[in-house]
Amino acid sequence: MSNSQNFTSSSIIFLLTGVPGLEAFHIWISIPFCFLYATALSGNSRILFVIITQPSLHEPMYYFLSMLSTTDLGLSISTVVTMLGIFWFNTREISFNACLSQMFFIQLFTVMESSVLLAMAFDRFVAISNPLRYASVLTNLKIVVIGVAIITRGTLTLTIMVVLLKRLSYCRSHVLLHSYCFYPDVMKLSCTDTRINSAVGLTALITTAGVDSIFIMLSYVLIIRTVLSIASPEERRKAFSTCVSHIGAVAVFYIPLISLSFVHRFGKGAPPYVYTLIANAYLLIPPVMNPIIYSVKTKQIRKAVLKVFHSSVTKT
Repeated sequence: MSNSQNFTSSSIIFLLTGVPGLEAFHIWISIPFCFLYATALSGNSRILFVIITQPSLHEPMYYFLSMLSTTDLGLSISTVVTMLGIFWFNTREISFNACLSQMFFIQLFTVMESSVLLAMAFDRFVAISNPLRYASVLTNLKIVVIGVAIITRGTLTLTIMVVLLKRLSYCRSHVLLHSYCFYPDVMKLSCTDTRINSAVGLTALITTAGVDSIFIMLSYVLIIRTVLSIASPEERRKAFSTCVSHIGAVAVFYIPLISLSFVHRFGKGAPPYVYTLIANAYLLIPPVMNPIIYSVKTKQIRKAVLKVFHSSVTKT
């Protein structure tokens, strides 16, 4: 038992994993990953910049979009160091505390992104169902309160999960399945009873992403009912078009997240590369795709980006 307890100290070292079986090609594999990270970082930074600098975008919808870009930047930054460290330098070791810190921020930004998507669904519902009261319902103060609630919700949830991981003993293999620290992955390396951890993790998933997805679907049921009651086909088309970007963001977030959760819980016989592909898609697809979706599908964002680009070119 004493030997088991020794592994609970902060001196424990975990080993991260790149792409199993393709270690000799990590340098080449890093090229598309670098491209995706560059796209995610530049795209979300550009969205934040144009929202901050363009007064015409100082509206609730774009404030929520800036929150979404912030969470996407957080997800990218939380993983880029360890992932590229493995591909470039084969740096696989990560300390226990560093692992828990990375896991905390990855899961925190995931919970926050889910919460922001719910807030954006509520924003679209109010804008379509009661446009005359839109400005009075979503005031700047209420948006700040929503932002604080999103951060608080994620922080409390993840603090509990981290505390429960720290109480475990780790006496099995210290090799993690991913190039970053993921809650179920770390939990499985413990040699003590993890039923409480598993229950808390599942509860956290259900009460955050699960509940959020239900309310997002409910919002769109109400939105569709409202839009169908509009007499003019042109007005119906315009109302639906304002939701297209958000629906795309919801899809690129929830599909990889649900896939990764199912693989970890029910895919014990899956090949190692399946874990790797889904795990990387879970973290990379939303930060890469969201700026593209909103730049292409939202005319105001597209015009603002082009305006900033044109002004920068003119100055040079």
